[in-house]
Amino acid sequence: MSERAKTPVTREQIGRWNEKLSCRRYMMAKRALSKSSLEEVMFRSEDAAKMRMKFSLEIPSLPVTNQQQSGRCWLFAAANVLRERIAKQLNVENIELSQSYLAFWDKFERANYFMESILETASLPADDRTVSFILKTGVHDGGQWDMFVNIVNKYGVVPKDVFDETRQSRASKEMNFYLNRYLKICAGKLRGMVKDGADSAAIDSAKDEMLGRVYTFLCSCYGEPPRTFDFEYVDRDRVYHRKDGMTALSFRDEYVGDLLDRMVSIINAPTADKPFDRTFTVRMLGNIVGEKGVRHLNLSMEDFKAAILRQMQDGKVVWFGSDVGKWGAREQGLWDDKCFDAELVTGMDMEISKEDALDLGFSAMNHAMVLTGVNMKDGKPERWKIENSWGDEKGFKGYYVCSDSWFDQYVYQAAVEREYLEEKAALYDAEPIVLEPWDPMGTLAD
Repeated sequence: MSERAKTPVTREQIGRWNEKLSCRRYMMAKRALSKSSLEEVMFRSEDAAKMRMKFSLEIPSLPVTNQQQSGRCWLFAAANVLRERIAKQLNVENIELSQSYLAFWDKFERANYFMESILETASLPADDRTVSFILKTGVHDGGQWDMFVNIVNKYGVVPKDVFDETRQSRASKEMNFYLNRYLKICAGKLRGMVKDGADSAAIDSAKDEMLGRVYTFLCSCYGEPPRTFDFEYVDRDRVYHRKDGMTALSFRDEYVGDLLDRMVSIINAPTADKPFDRTFTVRMLGNIVGEKGVRHLNLSMEDFKAAILRQMQDGKVVWFGSDVGKWGAREQGLWDDKCFDAELVTGMDMEISKEDALDLGFSAMNHAMVLTGVNMKDGKPERWKIENSWGDEKGFKGYYVCSDSWFDQYVYQAAVEREYLEEKAALYDAEPIVLEPWDPMGTLAD
């Protein structure tokens, strides 16, 4: 490419553009936007009316949950997948698993993962991109499917009434701030010890003391995780049941079994660096040292949807991750790119491919939810029913609907049982291609 000179804006350009401000489209947009938000003006109610909460395939599901002022959507959505299976086993009208229990152990293990990452990169300068990424990311609420699996595999799971919410679990911003402030201090001390030539024993001793402080702080915020508990429930026939002396691991073994071992993460990332039918992992992305990192099988959207639909047709809900910051109307309970006429209001081209959206940092997964229904037309999905974790005041008592075109553009990840991948299942076990920590497929849902 030949070198080009930079061109400043000229008064002649501004004059030409000013002449165009007399058009009626601009005048109407100016008047509307002086009183209303952009998305209110863009909203197409006639298209929104087509997004009906009616589905040809609808899986009965429990009432929605509420993550409140926290970024635990991935834990809520994953726990909601498990509770549907447990509710059927127990024949109960409702059950909720403790998201606080899962978040506690995730936070604690993530602190250890952070410290180990700091030690692994201690020889690099602080402004190295990897070190900067570790420090900037710190420990927060977001996560991915495989990180949920790691927690349950190591620590099990408990009912919510055994380990309930606290002020800090419901609204985690302050807790996260002070935890990350301390972790930055720990990072400086650990990097300093490596620089000064401290031996492994001294470093391990210092790290042990640091982790002990983190553990105490988290117990203050969440409460102390139960070592044993008595599990009580009343089934649909109004029969009372009780199992004494359970642990989180025994509860998992009895009611979850090997389900998580049978589930895999699939993604749709149509970018040049991620060929379809290949597996990927993300360097330095995880939550438990010694457990598996994230692993994704990249599929075409056709294969991606086919696996999801096969699982749903068997009456099983599906965890998925998407970008909910695009073309959404929370009050109406929908996500649909066709319901917003952005080009008419802005006068600017708003079309962007999924590939460019990922490569150029415009879009990435930021929220996890559960698919509980789909409407099929001529053998193809038309719209999808979604169980969210934002409470029951918005949408359809907390349930939402998205168009299939929005699904194609903004859904990135799902967790399905291996059997529903059919002939693609063996691909998941291939040696993964390693992505950098800042790759969009390493984005954490919150």
